Amino acid sequence: MNKNTSKGRILLSLTGLDPDVWMRELTRRAPERAVVFEPDGEADASIEYAVVWKPKPGALAKLPNLKAIFSIGAGVDHVFSDPDLPDVPIVRAVSEDLTARMSEFVVWQVLDHHRLGPRYRKQQVERIWEEDRSQPAASEITVGIMGLGELGTDAAAKLRCIGFNVSGWSRTPKSVDGVTCHAGADGLGPFLAGADIFVVLLPLTPDTREILAKDLFARMTRRGPLGAPILINAGRGGLQNEADILAALDSGQLSAATLDVFQQEPLATDSPFWTHPKVTLTPHAAATSVPISLIAPMVTQMEAHDRGEPLVNLVDRKAGY
Repeated sequence: MNKNTSKGRILLSLTGLDPDVWMRELTRRAPERAVVFEPDGEADASIEYAVVWKPKPGALAKLPNLKAIFSIGAGVDHVFSDPDLPDVPIVRAVSEDLTARMSEFVVWQVLDHHRLGPRYRKQQVERIWEEDRSQPAASEITVGIMGLGELGTDAAAKLRCIGFNVSGWSRTPKSVDGVTCHAGADGLGPFLAGADIFVVLLPLTPDTREILAKDLFARMTRRGPLGAPILINAGRGGLQNEADILAALDSGQLSAATLDVFQQEPLATDSPFWTHPKVTLTPHAAATSVPISLIAPMVTQMEAHDRGEPLVNLVDRKAGY
């Protein structure tokens, strides 16, 4: 722990992550600040910044000189889950590394489904040689991205480079080069009717909670070259109604799903998702937050803010992201 207290201290409040690796990087990047796991009492006046992932409820509520909260993840629903969250700026994590990792995951899973990866793996296990000559080209497939923020926009660009058609849907109107953009309630229907593979990168807000449900699936097209649509959720577990996803897979309303996030994590060992033949499951691994790529821009922002410069990548508290 850094003992130098010439500048305001940083509170590091993490749940479910190895705190020591984040402490080492914060200490290295902010040598003029002390970094602590716990404040000296709930009203510790020396704490000026907090770096958090699923912070303990109430941990930030009474810090009188807290200037900003920095989220380790791109999603900030874990911050808003604190009922005693203080009214200070919240900064979401944005880094080239985090964005690139998410795009890698999206491209990997889109290509895997497009090129019939699940089918061929099943055939390998069963020792079945069955040639398939009906493989559509990428240019015949439309990938619909739900959420056109930093992550969705970058994933769209990389998918377009491969040759896929890309559409997108967001809460408010967006303009993304080469992407057919839809927005709001009026744009959701045309978006759902026009894509074959759906990639979900939405933030979790009251409006998006359990948006991935039977009513949404019923509006998806089933006329594309892949037949029933494919769902890829690398956003937040709270976006999905898991019973509805299972029912849609069993009925053929969805032909397959890749799920990286779940309502409850770790996923229970008796969950049917583990063994469902139409599900590819990954353990919240789409885009790992890495200290070396995220801490430096946080500390840079802290120093700039102390000089009177505005914070960037701020969360809109009304919108919830």
